[in-house]
Amino acid sequence: MRRVLLAQVRAHAGRLVASTTAVVIAVAFVVATLVLNQTARTTVLDAVGAQYTGADLVVSSTEGDTLADQVPAVAAVPGVTAVAPQWDTSLQAVLPGTTGARYVSIGAVADAPALRWQQLAAGSLPTQPGQIALSAGSDVAVGDVVPFTTYDADGTELTGDLTVTGLVDTSGSVTGGLFTQGFVTPEQARQWGAWASELLVAGDPDPAALQAALTTTGEVTVRTGTEAAEAAAAAMTGDSDALAVVLLVFATVAVLVAGLVIANTFAVLLAQRTRELALLRCVGATSGQIRRSVLGEALVTGLAASVLGVLAGTGLAAAVSALAGALDSPIPLAGVSVPWVAVVAGLVVGTVTTVVAALAPARAATRVAPLAALRPVDAAPLRSRPGVLRLVLGLLLLVPGTALLLVGAVAGEVLVALPGGVLSFLGALLLAQRAVPPVVAAAGRLLGRAGGVPGRLAAGNATRNPRRTAATATALVIGVTLTTAMVVGAASARATASAGLDAAYPTDVVVAGFGADMPKSLVGQLTGVDGVAAGVGITTGEVTGPDGEVWSADGFDVPATLPVLRSAVDEPLPELGQVVLPGYLADQWGVRDGDPVALSAGDRSLTLTTVVGSDDLAAPRLTGTELSALVPDAGLGTVWLRLADAADTATAVEAVTDLAGTAVPTAFVTGIASERAALDDVLDTLLLVVTGLLGVAVLIALIGVGNTLALSVVERRQESGLLRALGLTRRQLRGLLAWEAVLVAGVAAVLGVLLGGGYGVVGAASVLGSLSANGTVISVPWLQVGAIVVVATAAGLLASVLPSRRAARTPPVAAIAA
Repeated sequence: MRRVLLAQVRAHAGRLVASTTAVVIAVAFVVATLVLNQTARTTVLDAVGAQYTGADLVVSSTEGDTLADQVPAVAAVPGVTAVAPQWDTSLQAVLPGTTGARYVSIGAVADAPALRWQQLAAGSLPTQPGQIALSAGSDVAVGDVVPFTTYDADGTELTGDLTVTGLVDTSGSVTGGLFTQGFVTPEQARQWGAWASELLVAGDPDPAALQAALTTTGEVTVRTGTEAAEAAAAAMTGDSDALAVVLLVFATVAVLVAGLVIANTFAVLLAQRTRELALLRCVGATSGQIRRSVLGEALVTGLAASVLGVLAGTGLAAAVSALAGALDSPIPLAGVSVPWVAVVAGLVVGTVTTVVAALAPARAATRVAPLAALRPVDAAPLRSRPGVLRLVLGLLLLVPGTALLLVGAVAGEVLVALPGGVLSFLGALLLAQRAVPPVVAAAGRLLGRAGGVPGRLAAGNATRNPRRTAATATALVIGVTLTTAMVVGAASARATASAGLDAAYPTDVVVAGFGADMPKSLVGQLTGVDGVAAGVGITTGEVTGPDGEVWSADGFDVPATLPVLRSAVDEPLPELGQVVLPGYLADQWGVRDGDPVALSAGDRSLTLTTVVGSDDLAAPRLTGTELSALVPDAGLGTVWLRLADAADTATAVEAVTDLAGTAVPTAFVTGIASERAALDDVLDTLLLVVTGLLGVAVLIALIGVGNTLALSVVERRQESGLLRALGLTRRQLRGLLAWEAVLVAGVAAVLGVLLGGGYGVVGAASVLGSLSANGTVISVPWLQVGAIVVVATAAGLLASVLPSRRAARTPPVAAIAA
């Protein structure tokens, strides 16, 4: 039988091309998903956690206390080879080509080369005080002299000049466009009163011994460099983590759907060889030999196709990575990271599913008596025992699966929703044999009026054999369901992540006086900058709280502020008679929501109603009217700006910085829009991965439809010959098969869109519900969904072209005699 097996593979190589192609594409889909997941994760970690990747351990203060005085104790721990504090301070500098001072975030270059993470774009890193390396991307060049102003630990103003020794590539950081970054020597950073709430440690010390050596009174954590990088990535990317989870879920679903497509295609292919296998039994082959021959053929086909699929998937991932890397993204995909799990999963999925798909046809061929199998056998009716079992099993899977899916969506638990989705989808596929034909029959009645004789014959053919119709439709339903679910899920993930970014960064640009009142005319000047859509000034004054302490408070013109905000979810604004307090201050004052609180300034006082906000609020918030009543001379302390959606963020922020720095030398301009745009680009890059995989899902569906339609035509060769003999022309026969393909494909596309839309919405709710603090935003891209229906129907028509031409070219006598 080994020789028979090899002979069968050689003899039917052409017939196996279709199933092999389906396996290759399905495996490539799974592998590409897993590879791109790993690649995206690796590059994001490298970008936002670059300063940690070279460290073996990272010591962090959970309360923000400085750990600079802990360096000797840490260095003395056995196994430690180097320690580098993460110095953090800032200064105001007038950069070349600018007219105003701007904020520069300052870090330090580690003394130990092993802990230096900065990547130079030009020049060299500073080696002594008076030198600085700046982030590349501005008009600064190596050798430029930059005037600066800063303050030491005692608050004494320090001024001088810094020589630019090098330019550091910060393009891979999401904060690269937020503000200018500078790097100096640790000695220089200490002179400027820098703070060090983290220590980078190189070596192989015992974490417990390291923790014990610390003498600080505050709480500290000891993590590996990788853990610190992952925490930094989570803190920076926020809701974009939801997309990574979505992609992982898609990979899981892809494994299931790929198996279903392979099983459907391969099962139909083997079903066509039932008579051939029965003939082998007639000449002496036993049932066991036939079964082993079929399974061996499936094993060879599946393994060979899986190897090709792994290679194709890796190549697809590399192509998508290269395309994403060519985009102007702050975190482009870099290279390809191929985890061993992707290779093993691809080989296992392709091989196992192909073998499993061959089990049922092999068993069916060996259970039929050899002589009976050589005669035409009508398909079992739906009310047969197998049909009833299929119905019962489908209901047993669909009902509890749907319940689990809904529970997972309501609770926001993807681990509950995912098995529910799998069970319900399997149940829906089992019930397709009963659900699809009635829908096709209803659509066929409409088609019969428009398609003439070929249309009426096509409607009859589509409903005459429910199993064949369901098999053809199922191949397309699987692909359309997956595609629609991915489109809706990705769009919802995109909308939810964007809403999260808007809530986290509601203001595009913030101009702060940095301790000095700004001229009120500055608001009008800044709103006149090209690219600025709206702006509002926030007044600042000092008030005395219930604890007798003086606090800085902000005054808001609420109607003018709302149009400036992208989102008011995390930016509570006061109404008349209210004061919005930071959470920590409300605890300190002992008040809760709705409690009265008295504020005073000099001989003036007001009693306001408390609204407790988050701890992230910088100061108590009052209405501008009530702050002016308490502090008549309250000055302009901050300006919030909103940029036009089509504005060039970097250019607009640069212009605002120049204007604000000229008017107020100590102005601190934060281009939060740059960070939102950077994170937005990260989301676009990840969604590009999903979009690239959608094309693969469509190809899988096309292969399945093409296979089933082609085999359906082969099954009905005698029927087609009889129609030709009765007077049907070649053109009418081609039209008949085309109408039938459009009918079945159109119904399958609509059913797939309905199923996929439901799975996409429910899946997005279950995945994003636990990741988004502000809830899930459901987004259905109707244009794309409509395009899926059109493309799927056209794909069904296209898949019928070659089979219909082959059927029309066969002479009627030859077809009837076959």
